[in-house]
Amino acid sequence: MSIKQKFATQVDPALLAKTRAIAESEGRQLQSVIEEALADLVEKRLRTKPRANVMAHYEASVAQFGPLYERLAQ
Repeated sequence: MSIKQKFATQVDPALLAKTRAIAESEGRQLQSVIEEALADLVEKRLRTKPRANVMAHYEASVAQFGPLYERLAQ
């Protein structure tokens, strides 16, 4: 069992109402739904950030072959 940490924040009332409705419709606690949403956000942000070495190769490729890529795109 993981230790939980309390925190306080403010949220748009309509968004909170919709989140509460989701929790109620699924028979879950609001805390559980919010924790799932935060975990999904963190995973999404970590997954969509390109790795530095991939970006370096991309930038080198564009520097070397940029004019060719432009002609191919036409």
